[in-house]
Amino acid sequence: MKTVNIHAAKTQLSKLVEEASKGEPFVIAKAGKPMVKVVALDETPAKPMRRFDFMKGQIKVPDDFDTMMSKEIEEMFYGEE
Repeated sequence: MKTVNIHAAKTQLSKLVEEASKGEPFVIAKAGKPMVKVVALDETPAKPMRRFDFMKGQIKVPDDFDTMMSKEIEEMFYGEE
């Protein structure tokens, strides 16, 4: 992969972006230290990740969820009384 310093990247940006869009990524460096990698965007957008409601209707939370096993937990921390 090609590494280009910031000054060269500024002067050749159009050419570099064109190359990256054709599948030739490059790295922009500052004082020889790599800073960013430029790659082409995917043509097909990724499917949005669905996080909320993905198990809707499949799980039931008990009404006493907040107090479930409170006696056992209390015994673990404070011992039996």
